[in-house]
Amino acid sequence: MEKKPHFAVVLSGCGRADGSEIHEAVCAMLCIENMGCTYQCFAPDIEQTRVVNHLNNQMMPQKRNVLQESARIARGNILDLTEFRTKDFDAILFPGGLGAVTNWCDFADKGVDCNVNTCIQKVIRQCYDDKLVIGAMCIAPVLLALVLGDKHIHFTLGAGGAMAQKLEILGAVHEEVGVTDVCIDKENRICTTPAYMLATNMIDVCQGAQNLIGAMCQLIKHS
Repeated sequence: MEKKPHFAVVLSGCGRADGSEIHEAVCAMLCIENMGCTYQCFAPDIEQTRVVNHLNNQMMPQKRNVLQESARIARGNILDLTEFRTKDFDAILFPGGLGAVTNWCDFADKGVDCNVNTCIQKVIRQCYDDKLVIGAMCIAPVLLALVLGDKHIHFTLGAGGAMAQKLEILGAVHEEVGVTDVCIDKENRICTTPAYMLATNMIDVCQGAQNLIGAMCQLIKHS
């Protein structure tokens, strides 16, 4: 019997403004299952950089933990990212949401001069070196450009613009694609899709997620 591809899904909290974008994360996990694959959620056990009231987008004077908040999306079935091992997986996926650029790194505040969380950086590098297929949605491809820019990876944020141009200084190559399309870097085994960087509805987000997971499965199959 053919082994089902196993995905690691890395979350950055719960909610688009200070964690993982919930629609993107849930649609991606649903697509993984619909394609006959399996997944395990992970998140770093760190404090959120900021907490946002999603009703009015105002900062809140609270402290929250990224792993605990991510457990809301994973229904409690989630592991500390330090427990991730590449040998157990075929692919790794990073949904978007501003937690990607505030909790996993401080790109939102410092741009390309930012610091990337040590554990996140280590996992991305290990996955690249061990030839796992790497996927990212929405703003999360920023992390791939930050960590793997020296590998001249191809990625997308949807449209171009100042953010993409700054990341290209690191060596990464940005490609403009449509809202549900996927930038497929076969050589580096990386797939990225715009999701809510371009999308205005959940239908497009889900279609983009389906196309992304499909492209990742094809790379896994032909590895």
